[in-house]
Amino acid sequence: MSIDTTRLKDYFTGLQSRIVAELEAVDGQPFRSDSWQRPEGGGGVSRLIEQGNFFERGGVNFSHVTGTSLPASATAVRPQLAGRAWEAMGVSLVLHPENPYCPTAHMNVRCFVARKDGEDDVWWFGGGMDLTPYYAVEEDVRHFHATCRAALAPFGAGVHAKYKQWCDEYFFLKHRNEPRGVGGVFFDDLNEGGFERCFALTQAVGDAFTTAYLPILAKRRDIPYGERERDFQAYRRGRYVEFNLVWDRGTLFGLQSGGRTESILMSLPPLVKWRYDWRPEAGTPEAELYEKYLPPRDWV
Repeated sequence: MSIDTTRLKDYFTGLQSRIVAELEAVDGQPFRSDSWQRPEGGGGVSRLIEQGNFFERGGVNFSHVTGTSLPASATAVRPQLAGRAWEAMGVSLVLHPENPYCPTAHMNVRCFVARKDGEDDVWWFGGGMDLTPYYAVEEDVRHFHATCRAALAPFGAGVHAKYKQWCDEYFFLKHRNEPRGVGGVFFDDLNEGGFERCFALTQAVGDAFTTAYLPILAKRRDIPYGERERDFQAYRRGRYVEFNLVWDRGTLFGLQSGGRTESILMSLPPLVKWRYDWRPEAGTPEAELYEKYLPPRDWV
């Protein structure tokens, strides 16, 4: 079976355009558009905003890259594919609002195809979305997870629970022994049930992102904040940086495959702080994040 990636590209580029249009309406400023080419093959379009009216930094990337040999990060679980030509495309976004009462969010949907003359293409999808609040509100976390569950409901009774647990396990800082945020859904190496089912599931996740995230921003964007909240936000953003640079497979793949560094590291927040062995004071809103929201639980 040979995969025609034209449909994939049409969906991913359309998804990028739709999401950016909704985010521009939230912020009130246009996103910059930055097209790039990859010398080894392919390229993409980065859509980003910095120092907007609402988003301190945000980016929605489309990439479509090709190569003659899969990098190590892509063959770690599929060593038999080493040396195959490959094609990868998808949309990846990270949004960092300035207001600490508005959570950071991440979403990614993607497809890989590995090819070898005389053999069927090997393909798989991956993706997900997750939420990283600083001052969490239970109804917001429940809404985010409920939207994820609804998006995956058509694909089987146990799918959401499986991908929710996978997200909890994936977005975990092993060196800190703590989660990055409150989770969402995550899946990778998906090829069960045929190409059409897997593509439809991936679209369902991508299409659900703004429904999961934007209502939270609408409720929290006007909450006043001060230096205390910004300080804690910057400290917790440090965990975001640590995860992306130490554990994230997508970051590793992009760097190992010669991707565009500016687009790969666009996910990092603009202002971050680290402290030595800091602990939140008991009974504070900062402590509540650690005690109530970060430990994985069933939210819906």
